[in-house]
Amino acid sequence: MIEIMDTTLRDGEQTSGVAFAAHEKLGIAQILLNELGVDRIEIASARVSDGEFESVKRVAAWAGRTGNLDKLEVLGFIDGDTSLRWIEQTGCCTVNLLCKGSYRHVTEQLGKTPAGHIEDIRTVVILAEKMNIGVNIYLEDWSNGIKNSPEYVFRLIEGLKHLPVRRFMLPDTLGVLNPLNTYEYCKQMIDRYPGLHFDFHAHNDYDLAVANVFSAVRAGIRGIHTTVNGLGERAGNAPLGSVLAVLRDQLGEDTNLREEKINRVSRLVETYSGIHIAPNSPIVGESVFTQCAGVHADGDSKSNLYYNDLLPERFGRIREYALGKTSGKANIRKNLEALGIDMDEETMRKVTERIIELGDKKEMVTQEDLPYIISDVLNQDMTSDPKIKILNYSLSLAQGLRPLATLKIEIDGQAFEQSASGDGQYDAFMRALRRIYSDLGRPFPMLTNYSVSIPPGGRTDAFVQTIISWNFAGIDFKTRGLDGDQTEAAIKATIKMLNKIEG
Repeated sequence: MIEIMDTTLRDGEQTSGVAFAAHEKLGIAQILLNELGVDRIEIASARVSDGEFESVKRVAAWAGRTGNLDKLEVLGFIDGDTSLRWIEQTGCCTVNLLCKGSYRHVTEQLGKTPAGHIEDIRTVVILAEKMNIGVNIYLEDWSNGIKNSPEYVFRLIEGLKHLPVRRFMLPDTLGVLNPLNTYEYCKQMIDRYPGLHFDFHAHNDYDLAVANVFSAVRAGIRGIHTTVNGLGERAGNAPLGSVLAVLRDQLGEDTNLREEKINRVSRLVETYSGIHIAPNSPIVGESVFTQCAGVHADGDSKSNLYYNDLLPERFGRIREYALGKTSGKANIRKNLEALGIDMDEETMRKVTERIIELGDKKEMVTQEDLPYIISDVLNQDMTSDPKIKILNYSLSLAQGLRPLATLKIEIDGQAFEQSASGDGQYDAFMRALRRIYSDLGRPFPMLTNYSVSIPPGGRTDAFVQTIISWNFAGIDFKTRGLDGDQTEAAIKATIKMLNKIEG
């Protein structure tokens, strides 16, 4: 069993521009421990700020109530009892003590001798034991230390191995290792000190963090440090989702993690950190379970010829089939099947041609857009009978006057009409729609984001895609509209939203 320590809330927060508020730190801690099942989390550095102190107290209070307190760890320093008192006052009970893992760091940064540094560390460890604070030790810059001054690293371990230290943590602080020397150096540590527990902490400067984790575990390391979405200083740390998949599929190693929760954790951290996940990021990227080529979709229909062990359902995802210029009939049929739409060959040909045309313009086409494309091709509504329909609407725009909208919709067979002005045509339409819902006493979703995509150099008759994000009853979701007119596309997305919440 491999133990996972996630440091999103400490090392991940060192990502440029990332600072988690207290409630965000608590929310991430709760989902990491309660839902995903991470073994330990590093939640802060001691002595950073008053705000950090209050955040850690809040997380520790929750952890104490729920039996998770021993899973919280705080980075501390060789400063007598100063860091230990800070940690004690927050309610936490484990310190990850930052020591120097290379001779250069000891002599040039601290200006200490190895013997002096070892004695300083011993003093803090003994103080921590008296205060009932558990100790793990970080050997900062260990990767350079074991490479350039191994005799210092071994002297450090010899001087500390008899102390009450739970784990010795081996960081590739500057991200300089590769899979070959990671294996070699980790094996040296394990063979020389078989009775000690070692963690490995990778950085991704050469894009080798996950590969180095692979080698460390092969060498016998039983504890791995990660961050959600690979957050961290410079190029970041080993991403949790990728590490989880590699451990299970490539090494056959078990963890306590519930992999079906990884996507939820990733999206939450993406929201709170403001750092967007690249669409092609393994496991958690938006596009990684999307087949684009028609031949792949055809193969999936024939004994799943293009599947591998990374099944999307494992990670709380679904497989999708992209629609664009490389799409064939197989891709389109897969999407139609998911929507419950059956289509004859002639209609299929027309729809395929239109999708390829959109793909040539670099228009993103999704499964949710298919009914709109079909409707455009056939000039009729191919969706199932909706509860809410637009019967009529009028939008007016005149120079010097506010745009006006008059809207008539049908809800469960009954017609309702309202008018409103707004700051734009769509704003006027939404105000009229909200008035109808207000008159009916029905709740109305909050619009949280609105984006428009138009193909580069698109003609006036090119489709416009509008993607609108909503929040309704605490649930976030998106709807899309596709049309030659931007406002019309937004209205289609809005009506789709209404039918979604009414359904």
